[in-house]
Amino acid sequence: MNADVNSASISYEEAKDLARNGDAAVRAILARRHDLRPEILYFLAEDENPEVRCAVAENSSSPGLSNALLAHDADTSVRTELASKIAALAPELDADEADKAERATYEALEILASDQIKVVRAVLSEALKDVKGAPREIIKTLANDLEIDVSGPVLQHSPVLHDEDLLEIIAGSTAEGALNAVARREDLHETVSDAIVATDNHGAIADLLGNNSAQIREETLDLLVDQASGVTLWHKPLVARPQLPEGAAVRMAHYLADNLLAELGQRADMDGATLTEIKTVIGQRIDGRDSVNGGAESSGQDFLEAELPMDMVMRLYHARKLDSKVVEKAMMASDLIFVFSAMLVRAGVSPDVGRRIFREKHPKGILGLSWKAGLPAEFAVQVQKRMGRLSPSEVINASAEGGYPLSDQDLAWQVEFFSDLVAGS
Repeated sequence: MNADVNSASISYEEAKDLARNGDAAVRAILARRHDLRPEILYFLAEDENPEVRCAVAENSSSPGLSNALLAHDADTSVRTELASKIAALAPELDADEADKAERATYEALEILASDQIKVVRAVLSEALKDVKGAPREIIKTLANDLEIDVSGPVLQHSPVLHDEDLLEIIAGSTAEGALNAVARREDLHETVSDAIVATDNHGAIADLLGNNSAQIREETLDLLVDQASGVTLWHKPLVARPQLPEGAAVRMAHYLADNLLAELGQRADMDGATLTEIKTVIGQRIDGRDSVNGGAESSGQDFLEAELPMDMVMRLYHARKLDSKVVEKAMMASDLIFVFSAMLVRAGVSPDVGRRIFREKHPKGILGLSWKAGLPAEFAVQVQKRMGRLSPSEVINASAEGGYPLSDQDLAWQVEFFSDLVAGS
């Protein structure tokens, strides 16, 4: 029988004959045909040549049993082709499907979603990310994958995932970039946004702020505006955020870089009063810069004369967002006004007491204030040098173990001493 594999139609007997042809190229062409009986395609699914099996894998007419067989194929390219094809069938599949063929195809989907090779799972995830009727359990399996190439597409795009799924992933995922992918989802709800903010993952929060479709509660956004003084990564997305809480723009003007200040002033929602306040803050910043960089009168302690953002810092403190890491980052950014305010709030002392300690350039007093503020001893050394303006010989270093070199009783007494001085003056 000299059947032509490219004929418009071939009989069952001709198809059987071509399926045993010694030329793999002929068998591959046959495997791509959509007019074959299921048993022929199943037979070709066991072909020794991977190109033939790939042809069966990508053929939408292949029976469910051949899909299940190919899901276990030793060749990665075969499983990848199958993943691309089978994703298109996903909306029609059901884990409880009684039909044997469709049940076999669903099982093939389950197998591919847990494939040991990342590229197979990634192809499946990419193919399923926008499919509204994709099986929920399959999508959840992919969403919890530890490889972001696999979990990322469905985390960011899949309409199948519910808020409760996203909250579980936020609470338990260890995949690098998973939080970022969730933060970039369209029309994210407030509860999910709050959960992302609660992780304190700066990169994910930056993506959330940059996602203009994400719903963020005004209280949460207000808190992020305050906290952003020590997180440069948030500045640009905050400036571009469609709606800012009342007073946020003025508070942001205290810490934004010059180029972002210009962008802030160009926002369409800036009223005249707000623009005037922003210009006032800019003027104060310029004067402060001139004093620090070129003024002969500068002592390096300009933070003692500045207006302190105590309300902002107090909000951070009550929201449990004023930990030592935030204060340390502000010190690294040379935001000494914020550091000073944070020390006062965390220590529970008045600005007058803090100013008295630093004006006296008293190393033990600075240590006491840092200790009462719950800051590490090594950080207290930096406070003495950078804010206390003490010479190296005057600085009291941390102990060999990295702790405070004075007893808690002595450190507490230092703060009480300066508090009594201020009260009696």
